[in-house]
Amino acid sequence: MLTTKRYDYIAFELVQKHPLVENHRPVNPQKVAHYQKDILRHGLLEPLVVWERNPRELFLVGGFHRHTAITRIRAENPGYYDRVDVRIVTGELEEIRALNLKLNADHLAAKVVEYFDTVVFLNNANWTKERIAAFLDKSVGWIEEILRFAPSMDPRIRVLLENERISWAKAKAACRRILDAAPGDERTTADAVVQELESPPTPPRRPLSAKSARRRLAEAVAADPQASYTVRGEDLLSLLTVLTAPTDDDTARHVERVRRCFPELLDAAEDQTQAGERARAADKAANERAAEA
Repeated sequence: MLTTKRYDYIAFELVQKHPLVENHRPVNPQKVAHYQKDILRHGLLEPLVVWERNPRELFLVGGFHRHTAITRIRAENPGYYDRVDVRIVTGELEEIRALNLKLNADHLAAKVVEYFDTVVFLNNANWTKERIAAFLDKSVGWIEEILRFAPSMDPRIRVLLENERISWAKAKAACRRILDAAPGDERTTADAVVQELESPPTPPRRPLSAKSARRRLAEAVAADPQASYTVRGEDLLSLLTVLTAPTDDDTARHVERVRRCFPELLDAAEDQTQAGERARAADKAANERAAEA
């Protein structure tokens, strides 16, 4: 059972680091420098948290930046902080790992990926999902999602998530696609999914620009100077929307109205777009044939 055994004032050199209990992010040099100045000026206002696995065998659990700052202070100022205040806790390894993660999460906006290893570790240590959720102040459903997707997550997806290039929702959707792949197709599906995630999103193509609309309408008037158009207010609103507003789910409705009232504008644009796509497809096929040859 995890408990705070006592508060103590101990020799700094007694505090060790355990290979399975470590900071969940690389130590930030700027944060260390801040603590170094603050501790020199005001002292160690918050004690280090250490795990007493056996009598006088103490491992750091919380305060990695402060510990590094004190190490630097001692190197530059012999005799400083030979002893430090600590909160000594006891418990099983899985409880200490959970406490380590909780202490880190309480001090910063922890990323979901930082919970993966600890949640899986606690689950393998026979902690119930309810116990894990309660200890980490998360919902049971959130814990279940980690246990479902994290163990088999493609490392490339995990890196994208860790670097905040994709959201947790996108990572889960990608994992579902891979899990749902037909037997034998998992690797191919994973490669395709990762390629999609790594590719920059294609900005939505505006159906019509003001410059091309003016040019196409000028060509239509030159071909038939007597041509006339009967439009309503909502037709003009649709034209202005297509020309100026960002592409969204409502754009299709405005595009159809513009097509009915000003067929020269959009039909010409679509013909040009389709021709460009056909040309690109032909170039790609020719390049593939050349590569095979």
